[in-house]
Amino acid sequence: MKILLSFFTLLWIMLFETAFGQPTLFKGQFWASGLTGSDVPAGQSAYESSLGYIPTLSLSRNLSDLSFIDFEWAYRLDRAYSADSLILNHEKNHRLWIRYSSEKVEVRLGLQKIIFGPSQILRTLSWFDTFDLTDPTGQTDGVDAFRLRVFPSNSLSIWSWLINSNQDTISFGGRAELSTGFGEWGLTYHQDPTVTPQSAGQFPVIISGPHQRVAMDLRYDGYIGSWMEGAYIFSDNSEIEMVTIGADYTLPVASGILIMTESLYIDQKQNSSNSSQTFTAFMASIPLGMIHQIMLISQLDWDENRAYNYLRWSATYDHYSLNLILSMSPKRSEYNFTEEHLPKTLAGFGTELQFMFIYNH
Repeated sequence: MKILLSFFTLLWIMLFETAFGQPTLFKGQFWASGLTGSDVPAGQSAYESSLGYIPTLSLSRNLSDLSFIDFEWAYRLDRAYSADSLILNHEKNHRLWIRYSSEKVEVRLGLQKIIFGPSQILRTLSWFDTFDLTDPTGQTDGVDAFRLRVFPSNSLSIWSWLINSNQDTISFGGRAELSTGFGEWGLTYHQDPTVTPQSAGQFPVIISGPHQRVAMDLRYDGYIGSWMEGAYIFSDNSEIEMVTIGADYTLPVASGILIMTESLYIDQKQNSSNSSQTFTAFMASIPLGMIHQIMLISQLDWDENRAYNYLRWSATYDHYSLNLILSMSPKRSEYNFTEEHLPKTLAGFGTELQFMFIYNH
């Protein structure tokens, strides 16, 4: 099935290229990594390796001076090994969309990235993406959607979308973004009829069934940068409140040291039960010349008394980067789960050392 889909996609691109006489742009991202850690799952090796590649084909055609149509297809391949044993074999479309864009309107249909909100680590508005600042590849999953963006003025944009979920239900929503002298404002609404429980973003927050989401966010760049994201998710039997506040500042030292902090508060009401969680994250990014950079991220889960620390050195060149990562996370024994309910991987547990090579073409 995947081979047939790839064949018909390539055929469609060739027909499009022939019809419009436009060249096809081919690019891609390849990565390879090796990982070792101190907290080894039962029956697994203390060494893991992975390979990944995302080839991307795209083309576009100008319809006028102010409008164009373009198309993109990307396919993702992932392989992960514990010693010589294959533990992950993942192949799927990464992007597959067509878009019409003009000065006032943008329409996109297909598998695409939908990401918004000013926060970077503790992302209250991570509703449709999997972006993670600790991932050197910078990749995120997409969603099957129809998205319309309208730009009535230079200071206002209005979004609307229809999203097809894995359960073949259609959710819908919209967003307005307004730029003012008091900051960049966003107001978002989403309604999801999916019956199957699902997570709210990248945090341990489970939405039990059909629900609605409303959110507001703000970013203000003054002497320091500051932002806020607040979301309210509600259904017939649950209410979830999530608020992130953050700030950043560049210290005038050497080439400039960017420091940032974010805090997230989650309050959940499920039937007659009530629970809350608080997270805090700290980040420092230190450039060393034009090529090298050091990034430190620490996250604290105040209620579970857990700390997550991440240190990365990276060297970035024109087409490739080298990344050495040291991370320290809670051990498997510190979670209230049995061994069979935890991932069979070194990643995310104990002390880990990873090297990753990334090549972009």
